[in-house]
Amino acid sequence: MKGALSAAFGAVALLASSVLAQTELDPIVIKGSKFFFKTNGTQFYMRGVAYQQEVGTNGTIGDDDSSDYSDPLADPAGCRRDIPLLQELRTNIIRVYAIDPEQDHSECMGMLADAGIYLIADLSQPKESINRDDPSWDDDLYTRYTSVVDSLANYTNVLGFFAGNEVPNQPNNTASSAFVKAAVRDTKAYIRQQGYREMGVGYATNDDAEIRENLADYFNCGTEDDSIDFWGYNIYSWCGDSSFSGSGYEDRTDEFESYSVPVFFAEYGCNEVQPREFTDVPVLYGPQMNDVWSGGIIYMYFQEENDFGLVRVDGDDVEKLDDFDNLSSQLADIDPTGVNMDDYNPTNTQLAACPTVDSDWGAASSPLPPQPNPELCQCMMRSLSCTVDSSVDEEDYGDLFGFVCGANEDYCAGIAHNGTTAEYGAYSMCNATEQLAFVFNQYASDQGGNSDACSFDGAGATQDAEDPSGTCEELMDQAGAAGTGTVTSAPTNGGSAPGATSSGASSALTIPTFNAGFLYIALYAFGAVFVGAGMIFL
Repeated sequence: MKGALSAAFGAVALLASSVLAQTELDPIVIKGSKFFFKTNGTQFYMRGVAYQQEVGTNGTIGDDDSSDYSDPLADPAGCRRDIPLLQELRTNIIRVYAIDPEQDHSECMGMLADAGIYLIADLSQPKESINRDDPSWDDDLYTRYTSVVDSLANYTNVLGFFAGNEVPNQPNNTASSAFVKAAVRDTKAYIRQQGYREMGVGYATNDDAEIRENLADYFNCGTEDDSIDFWGYNIYSWCGDSSFSGSGYEDRTDEFESYSVPVFFAEYGCNEVQPREFTDVPVLYGPQMNDVWSGGIIYMYFQEENDFGLVRVDGDDVEKLDDFDNLSSQLADIDPTGVNMDDYNPTNTQLAACPTVDSDWGAASSPLPPQPNPELCQCMMRSLSCTVDSSVDEEDYGDLFGFVCGANEDYCAGIAHNGTTAEYGAYSMCNATEQLAFVFNQYASDQGGNSDACSFDGAGATQDAEDPSGTCEELMDQAGAAGTGTVTSAPTNGGSAPGATSSGASSALTIPTFNAGFLYIALYAFGAVFVGAGMIFL
């Protein structure tokens, strides 16, 4: 997704010049569990709309690599068409689920700013997101997330980012929470390292009764550097003419009464009864809820197969649906006053207690997965005598990992990543190609280091190894020969190594990352079969 260095500098220059010419909105900041306008201190309540097509039901980024998306902030004609209608709904924030950081967003962001509309953006996209069933937090994802931050950071109407959307959705995949929380930690650190203005990083959760309390506690526990800045709730429990108690809103409000960061509805608007009357809107912004909740984001603007739309779009033509008029009517009279920032002295500053690993919760609270360090991965790749042949099909990676890890689990200790046991190798954050090269080299070195040991039936390739020096030597010393050490040095050069390919530059982006935590047992068995068959890869 990155072009040549000169093109990147050109894009940055274009972004900088365009931002300077646009309306600057008063940035939204966080104090305690509330949002405020930075300059005048007025409390900010979200009157939001989810604004994106073709991402997935209820905004969920899917695990299917064939998923695709269109960037709504790179479509000036669409923004000109839709922003006046968003203004009719008194919209003051939109949520987008996937943007292309290489596209120019200046026109749409300028129009949104002129309309007084802020933005909260998800950092992932359909082909680059944390997979709940095979989770990882690696250098490709890190590059994707930080590139989104880079592309939006200079717009003052960006409130913040979601590091994940409904990733764990039931008890047996909650271990994936550790990888999302690591993404929160590292994105927050990146924003600080780059000297960007204050922008929050949070998570958007589903409303699953079995895990919702553990999820809320997990992402809010530990240290402030590791935990979320805000909590988004995707909730669809108020259907038809329900009530504060009957919908479960009362219970959720009680649960978050002492939460230490802002909470809001990241998606809401049940469509089981149609047309939607949105009778929950006055309650959400009324005295029963507005001291705890910071408003919400209606799902969604565009009418699609999931039947949640407020309007039907056909080219330049837009048809308002009944839901649009009903929502407009409900929003017309809401006016939560809140509290002024200077008068607000938060008392709910205590972080939550971390949930313990048990049958209902699978994510250890500490340590979290290591911070992706593309520089370390590139240094490691240059130091190998045995690597992956460029002709290997990514679909064969699983079998190759199975053979090597099954032959000796120690070969794969450096890439292990298990969110339940909190066991992470130093190279667990490298991409799949880099991980496979590392374990190939571990195996070949143990077999004598000759070309035959690196054959893997044509999947391996020998190369001239470089002796690490300077920063590379320091990083690899920390990682250790087996990759089981702890790397404490943060990524340099904005997260990318000199000369390193970045996210989108190779097919490694779509390679399913080998989960050396969850799959070890199966892979050992797989490997044993090949060992018994005479190690036919050699």
